Amino acid sequence: DWGPQGLLETLETLDAAGIATAGAGRDGAEAASPAVLALPAGRVLVFSFGASSSGIPASWAAGDGRPGVELLPDLGGAAADRVAGRIDSRRRPGDLVVASIHWGGNWGYEIPRAHREFARRLVDAAGVDVVYGHSSHHPKAIECYRDRPILYGCGDFIDDYEGISGYEDFRSDLVLAYLVTLSSSPRGLVRLAMVPFRVARLRLRRAARADAEWLRRRLDRECRAFGSGVTLSADGTLALEA
Repeated sequence: DWGPQGLLETLETLDAAGIATAGAGRDGAEAASPAVLALPAGRVLVFSFGASSSGIPASWAAGDGRPGVELLPDLGGAAADRVAGRIDSRRRPGDLVVASIHWGGNWGYEIPRAHREFARRLVDAAGVDVVYGHSSHHPKAIECYRDRPILYGCGDFIDDYEGISGYEDFRSDLVLAYLVTLSSSPRGLVRLAMVPFRVARLRLRRAARADAEWLRRRLDRECRAFGSGVTLSADGTLALEA
């Protein structure tokens, strides 16, 4: 939101702190490159994209000598295939791949058909291990497709939106830390745990039991449409039941 200079300063600050970046860069090539995180065996590749449906204007797209974000002009099959080709060109045996996508509006639980088809196409065509969707200010439905988790909207983790009125029903003060356990052979989801927090005054605190139960009910309702459910354990942790 602070223009090219703000983006460049952000990238420099993250570089200095040793934090890997993806989805934005000093030019198109950097914005399109994944963040590469080393594991004891293999790597995690995080490819990141922004969709125009989240409100990203075309002028924010990175290009030759122009800083910006890796913008998806649409979520059609051809766009998914281009992303799949890019993933295949960078992937090595043993790598895990996360596709991070900023898409859709800030509020509401509807999952557009284009989002479902695009996410599933990434799993089918590129073997993506986790589709990590975001833009909504509250958690949305999760699907386990071919043993791969698709998180359609993870909500915020910490933000400065406290006090915005008119959206109280979404409880954006309740947020989740997503803990994903994957198996390398066979490839797929072992467990998806979610730790609920409540954000207030830019600080996170573990959510009270009643708040965790509110999140469970709301997420369970939304996940049922995708054949999944959500449980709440004695320690206050949520879990996806696929």
